[in-house]
Amino acid sequence: MTDLSTAIAAISESATLAIDAKFKKFKEQGLDVIGFAAGEPDFATPANVVEAAVEACRDPKNHHYTPAAGLPELREAIALKTKRDSGYTVDASQIIVTNGGKHALMNAFTAIIDPGDEVILPTPYWTSYPEQIHLCGGKTINVVAGAENNFRVTVEQLDAAYTPKTKALVFCSPSNPTGTVYSEAEVEAIGRWALRKGIWVIADEIYEHLVYGNAQRSSMPVVVNELAAKTIVVNGVAKSYAMTGWRIGWVIAPIAIARAIANLQSHQTSNVANVSQRAAIEAITGHQAFVAEMRDAFDRRRGVIHWLLNTIDGFECPEPEGAFYAYPSVQGVIGKTINAVKIDSSKTLADVILNHAGVACVPGEAFGTPGYLRFSYALSDHDLQRGLERVISLVAGEPVDFNPAG
Repeated sequence: MTDLSTAIAAISESATLAIDAKFKKFKEQGLDVIGFAAGEPDFATPANVVEAAVEACRDPKNHHYTPAAGLPELREAIALKTKRDSGYTVDASQIIVTNGGKHALMNAFTAIIDPGDEVILPTPYWTSYPEQIHLCGGKTINVVAGAENNFRVTVEQLDAAYTPKTKALVFCSPSNPTGTVYSEAEVEAIGRWALRKGIWVIADEIYEHLVYGNAQRSSMPVVVNELAAKTIVVNGVAKSYAMTGWRIGWVIAPIAIARAIANLQSHQTSNVANVSQRAAIEAITGHQAFVAEMRDAFDRRRGVIHWLLNTIDGFECPEPEGAFYAYPSVQGVIGKTINAVKIDSSKTLADVILNHAGVACVPGEAFGTPGYLRFSYALSDHDLQRGLERVISLVAGEPVDFNPAG
């Protein structure tokens, strides 16, 4: 007998946050640990954004309740930003400001999913998608895309997964955890398939500005405009503006859905923190040079991490095209023994790497694909090089420059 509801009792802790918490605990103990686990930029929020927040603190109008759907000025700014950056024309009335992108996704799922509905989830997936869907009573249908296709699902795979109970498709490009970016042709093909099936698309565009090389990001409701009536776009300032702690995300949805989400949020949280909203206005309307500078730094690190991971015996890493993650297969290491530990899974390998090399990464089990590890390259160039040198030495059976005793 338990006092917890069935839904809450079934929730698993966020694997990425759990590993990050263990990493931070080691750090507090004085251990020289290096973190590749957290999905957040290592840059400080731009100074102009911080200054806008300071000014907002001084203004008494920000000391009180404001509309649950978000400040009208921010909703208008998001509409203009969406047109500027994606070519997607929306009205401010379609936008609901949320407490981060994770809250935006939860609101989107809650708005459209009924118990028993099926949601197609391209896999590897971000770790919170299935938990949120299950909280709404939905059932996830995983469609696994392997490294041989650079983790891209095909229309044929989606068609095989579709049933009369299918309610929605989750689509994330650039992808967490793989860094995959779908081409415009692939986005159009998937969008037209969803249109034919009459299902919803939840489009997670949080990494929209972090695209590298020849890859180009496409917004599905722009490429397939007729799908806009059944598309919910989720975005925010966290990744592109180094504002993970400010907790500003948003939903862009058809007006009826947006109104329903506003009603829901009025009972959940009321308004998002006004100071954070004022800071977000400055972020998306002010000068955008910071976004390009941060992207250039990530692009440089992308090349380094891709090369170094592929020097490790048993690792195979496709070149990431977006976001700030590399997702190597570690199948070649499973079955080996490292520091007297038999590696029977990618989860065991991640534990060994943290405990014996002081390097935190996330096992593929968290993303629905055992046999992989996710390494974020949102950390300094120095730590990136130093951390991967430890992993290289550990897997090779050589001495590691890490003292777990501190």
